[in-house]
Amino acid sequence: MKEIDYTKWKRKEHFEFFSKYDNPFFGFVSEVDCTRGYEISKRDEVSFFAYYLHRSILAVNRVEELRLRMHDGKLVSFENIHAASTIGREDGTFGFSFVEFSPDFDLFNEGLQKEIAIVRNSTGLGAGRNSERLDVIHYSSLPWIRFTGVTYPRNFNTNDTVPKITFGKSFEEGNRRKMAVSIEAHHGMADGIHIARFLDEFQKAMDE
Repeated sequence: MKEIDYTKWKRKEHFEFFSKYDNPFFGFVSEVDCTRGYEISKRDEVSFFAYYLHRSILAVNRVEELRLRMHDGKLVSFENIHAASTIGREDGTFGFSFVEFSPDFDLFNEGLQKEIAIVRNSTGLGAGRNSERLDVIHYSSLPWIRFTGVTYPRNFNTNDTVPKITFGKSFEEGNRRKMAVSIEAHHGMADGIHIARFLDEFQKAMDE
């Protein structure tokens, strides 16, 4: 974690302006072409969810604005951002997980599978485990729904600066497979251009 001089930050005025809003988050829903990624996951016999989650967190770590947070009133940049994803259970409930980032898919997937096992063999949210971490993206996956919009529950009495990403159901369109991706970020930290960079990096990573 590296502290950034807030007084010299180019987005200081932006952050102070949008932080006065009851809801300073903005977001977009877009689509990613996951044809190549889906083929790779099936070829390598790995979870498609694991594959696109890893490619997404790779993309996040390539965009500096998505690694910025406010921590104890100070502006900081994290070297690595990790995945904090909801994990579903057979009874229809879900729990929270924390998966440490690694550029290596096998290492990331090993951690993810351990977290999936922990959540599926437990009850409740598991909110006490790493729930206060700021060096994460809050992830959700809705593989049953081809959505065009998403809203999130949010406590407006907090200084939340953690972005949220949700994945939808993958679907075939012509000879391509696509998937909806929703991303929300604090407008004081990022603009549309930074979300566009993330989506571009995500697409590149899915095609690698």
